[in-house]
Amino acid sequence: MALSTIPFSGLGADASNQGVNFRNLIINGDMSIAQRGTSFSPTGDAYVLDRFKLDYAGSPAVRYTITQDTDVPTGQGFAKSMKFDVTTAEASPSATTRLWTRLEGQNLQQLKYGTSNAESLTLSFWVKSNLTGTFIFWLYQEDGSNRSISKSYTINSANTWEKKTITIDGDTSGQIDNDNGSALRVVWFLTADQSAYGTSSLQTSWGSYDSTAVATGQTNVGSSTSNEWYITGIQLEVGTSASDFEFLPYDVNLQRCMRYYQLLIDGDDQSFENFTSYNGASIYSSHRFNVTEMRAAPTGITSNNTNDFAFYSESNAHFAPTLSFSNIYEKGSWIYCTMTSSVTHGSALFGKGNASTALCAFDAEL
Repeated sequence: MALSTIPFSGLGADASNQGVNFRNLIINGDMSIAQRGTSFSPTGDAYVLDRFKLDYAGSPAVRYTITQDTDVPTGQGFAKSMKFDVTTAEASPSATTRLWTRLEGQNLQQLKYGTSNAESLTLSFWVKSNLTGTFIFWLYQEDGSNRSISKSYTINSANTWEKKTITIDGDTSGQIDNDNGSALRVVWFLTADQSAYGTSSLQTSWGSYDSTAVATGQTNVGSSTSNEWYITGIQLEVGTSASDFEFLPYDVNLQRCMRYYQLLIDGDDQSFENFTSYNGASIYSSHRFNVTEMRAAPTGITSNNTNDFAFYSESNAHFAPTLSFSNIYEKGSWIYCTMTSSVTHGSALFGKGNASTALCAFDAEL
């Protein structure tokens, strides 16, 4: 078996039997995984569909509703896309909005950046908008070199899915660290303040970051509340040509996303592992993450509403408004809380979400 087709250890699906070799450097490029939800109306920086983040550079007035949508290119195998619907317009952008995903350095060593053998990359994706014109894609190298390259693509026909292919030369100067940190930022501009990001000619070759040359000529998606922008089928691969999109089994795709974010409780009746009473109202549970390791020791996230969580012992219900976390590392965490009533020391308790607002998650995003 070739090294490139060895399936992920511990995953339920044998990806090698389905012609998968993980050539796509982008995770969740088909927009199928949505652990955080399927609709968002952020007023600032926010992760949306898994591995993708909306970034507000400065303080733009434009706002979007971002959804996991079923409008997809016909006959290409996709079931989901990401849709940006402008809800507050800004005719002349005073700041910048963009969609990005970040890639770990240890997953990019095959690019050989910083050497004369640096590999070219080819990006392909499907895009749709009611707008036509020039749009900007940007790669930014984050490992101390602060190097970047921008490329333009054109949407030719309104309200029509179009496949775009962009080839990027290898960077012979900027080395990528072999670690779990963010090494490469992959960015699509939606709006760009041209006075800050577009006063120079677009920088279409690798070079030191120059903010004035990053997004020159970007069409303003945020110009009207009638505007929409969709994307799906994102693939970034080594080489100078685009191959067909690499569809992963759903469980494999989900496991890859869980390295960065895991949702444990999201609403009513979703259950925890068992808890044990440590001292009256204080209870603890040892939680193992649903992947071998998360990217780094994550941050525990919890809601904070009265009676969000319920715990049951000897047919009695006990409630807690929030959770706490300790001893968090890449493989697991302690979860503990103080309930509103006490139980006998050493008692076992069953716990669950007790309201639609109940949330427990772990975040190790780049």
